[in-house]
Amino acid sequence: VANQIKNTTNHLSPTTNHLDLAALGTIADMVPLVGANRSIAKYGLAEIQKTQRVGLLALIKEAGLIKEKIGTYEVSFVLAPRLNALGRIDNALDALRLLCTNDENKAGQLAMRLNEVNGERQRLTEETILHAKRLISENSKQITSLIFISHESYNQRVIGLVAGKLVESYYRPAIVVSQGRVFSKASARSISGFNIVEAIRTQADLLVDVGGHPMAAGFTIETEKLEILEQRLTEFAAKNISDEMLKKQLVIDCKLDLEMVTTKLYGDLEELRPFGMKNPEPTFCSEVEVVETRLVGATAKHLKLVVKGSNDRNYDAIAFNFGELSGKIKPGAKIQIAYSIAKDEWNGNKRLQLKIKDLK
Repeated sequence: VANQIKNTTNHLSPTTNHLDLAALGTIADMVPLVGANRSIAKYGLAEIQKTQRVGLLALIKEAGLIKEKIGTYEVSFVLAPRLNALGRIDNALDALRLLCTNDENKAGQLAMRLNEVNGERQRLTEETILHAKRLISENSKQITSLIFISHESYNQRVIGLVAGKLVESYYRPAIVVSQGRVFSKASARSISGFNIVEAIRTQADLLVDVGGHPMAAGFTIETEKLEILEQRLTEFAAKNISDEMLKKQLVIDCKLDLEMVTTKLYGDLEELRPFGMKNPEPTFCSEVEVVETRLVGATAKHLKLVVKGSNDRNYDAIAFNFGELSGKIKPGAKIQIAYSIAKDEWNGNKRLQLKIKDLK
């Protein structure tokens, strides 16, 4: 499949080669990046990095990205949210117009609009998340095996994003409901091992409609039936979600001696890209000695470390959002780190960096 895609697109002109758009959709939809999907993403990202598509170039510029460095992260967390924002807040047609236009001035205006609406979407999402967390903290019964939050102020176009963030924060399935006068819309996100759409379908007698897959779902319900639905689903989750399922796990692919982390290994790992669903970036584990630590970031919430292994060679490491451990990890301490391998670029210098996912 990879060779077919590569050979098919080599002779196409920029106006007939839509592999860049196919890659955008494939990555944004978070489908498994294996088989044909991986080929579409791999060669599609290469097309994005050399695209002459006027609208896409305008969006890349407005987002502050470098075209040649766009990968799955930039598509998933920078470009796709801007393209999706209009559909969540207003009307999605301008996102389509941006991708279709050949007018540079129009493209610039549309890209600016998408950027502004995405900022509004971020603000609305954050406000809803804070409100939901406040409700949870005020009502301890919500911290069961399932989070069920409902409010009339919630915009139904962002409740899926809010549900996802609640799963990240509390690591349990979350259902967020945009409560209407007669009908209410809900969006749900789940954890590994709990099929959320099937759980919701067990209550089909209460629902107007339901759809989704094991990790995400949505449904419509008459507002007067919300209370009984919450009670039933909470009871169902309590019976079907074990304490073990509520423990977030980090899968380690391989234990390494730190001396094995070389530019050769990094280059070999790059051949496995693009990483994504079902093809995650490899995670390694090593025992290291701490050489030094310091806080970094605008709000000093990230922990920068220098560590060394048995070969006494120093390695730079970064642990995002681990700043609270700063005073607890002293030079000379022996710790275990779980990490991925990245290449850090600063002032034209390139060097390997360990991106720490967890430590003990």
